[in-house]
Amino acid sequence: MKIGFDNEKYLKIQSEHIRERIAQFDGKLYMELGGKLFDDHHASRVLPGFKPDSKLRMLAQLRSQIEIVIVVSADDIEKNKVRADLGITYDEDVLRLRDEFMSRDFMVGSVVITHYDGQHAADQFRHRLERMGIRSYIHYPIDGYPHNVELIASDEGFGKNDYVETTRPLVIVTAPGPGSGKMATCLSQLYNENKRGIRAGYAKFETFPVWNLPLKHPVNIAYEAATADLNDVNMIDPFHLEAYGKTAVNYNRDVEIFPVLNALFEGIYGENPYKSPTDMGVNMVGFCISDDDACCEASRNEIIRRFYDATNKMADGADNENEISKIRMLFNQAKITTAFRRTTTAAYEKKIESGHTAAAIELEDGTIITAKSSPLLGCSAALILNATKYLAGIDHEAKLIPQSLIEPVQKTKTEYLGAKNPRLHTDEVLVALSVLSQNDERSAPRDAQLAENCRRALEQLPKLRNCQVHSTVMLSEVDRKIFKKLGCGLTCDPVRKK
Repeated sequence: MKIGFDNEKYLKIQSEHIRERIAQFDGKLYMELGGKLFDDHHASRVLPGFKPDSKLRMLAQLRSQIEIVIVVSADDIEKNKVRADLGITYDEDVLRLRDEFMSRDFMVGSVVITHYDGQHAADQFRHRLERMGIRSYIHYPIDGYPHNVELIASDEGFGKNDYVETTRPLVIVTAPGPGSGKMATCLSQLYNENKRGIRAGYAKFETFPVWNLPLKHPVNIAYEAATADLNDVNMIDPFHLEAYGKTAVNYNRDVEIFPVLNALFEGIYGENPYKSPTDMGVNMVGFCISDDDACCEASRNEIIRRFYDATNKMADGADNENEISKIRMLFNQAKITTAFRRTTTAAYEKKIESGHTAAAIELEDGTIITAKSSPLLGCSAALILNATKYLAGIDHEAKLIPQSLIEPVQKTKTEYLGAKNPRLHTDEVLVALSVLSQNDERSAPRDAQLAENCRRALEQLPKLRNCQVHSTVMLSEVDRKIFKKLGCGLTCDPVRKK
């Protein structure tokens, strides 16, 4: 994977820019944090060199100035809304986020429960927070939000909300997911701070779309693919163009809401310190791209990855035709087909040649390794064996796992555990390699050589990180998790195993 992003430069200039934004106001800035903080894998895929925790590492440079407020919607608590990527409810994720921040020595000041209208589950959660010694505050629904500016910027609107007591110059407002009320919490605090004679500021920290890249740059198109299920649309910021005569990229929701925000700022301060939604952002990612071609290539691969994710969801029963149609349209904008992803073509050709389901991986040096399913191994398990043998310099024809070892495992799976598929999965192959890699001094030379080969093969696993994989069949959850742990970018044809 060619590096296309200067992560060290990003850590430096992003933190400096946030310090400058704090200084623009009375030493008090509320910053809405969008996107993922601990594990921004989308950014690391489209900006090769960007570390998944880069934003967290950047904020660590400002740790002594930061206080974190976590926001959660009472409606989401009541509905037991679940984070799809983690499989936990939003209220549980609030506690997870708090623990994650505190384990890194960040100050978590409080939790704000928004959209509160007497929900019983929200009351229970607040009592739980109280028992844990966590301060919590309540914010209420406002009729006509966000368009009824006169009511919102009044004592019957934001003034009705609890004032969140904070002590540090930079207040990071984050949440388990979208729609939690982060922006409303920030604006409510601006109103209530202003009533107390404090001219606090507001900023938005979101990585995508990248405002100073072209509208149809592959990095920005990849963001549209990532949010195709939300139907977000990148667009030229008309307010920025009018104010400065310069082109900047934003997305439809921020552009649509800006006139309302402008009126709210005027209602709170008498004037708006920002002339465009782009002005509100503090994102410096676009200045840290060191190899545009590398980022373009990675982003085109990401668009294809999102397409396969969407088609796999449909194969699992999701009603997401619009999402798939949107990404197909983005293919045209990016001037690509699925054939741009080399592993896709290689896996398909292996399937045609062998007559079996197949998989392919592109290694760091550009080498493509393929594998097919057999009565003993699934194509993904065979692929890991083939790839590690290649990297270890082991002859392709050498058998790492004897058939005499595989057959008893298959018997246990099918006869005792009721599995329909007797083939070994990736995790079972890795366990077998681990067992066989242990050499007994009393072993025969042939067994000693086998142990040595298995050990060498296992040592190659770290070299699979960031490699791209494609399968002509949808892999099991077990296989998907193994590739994720190995750090591989996996895509699958929307074909279920028979």
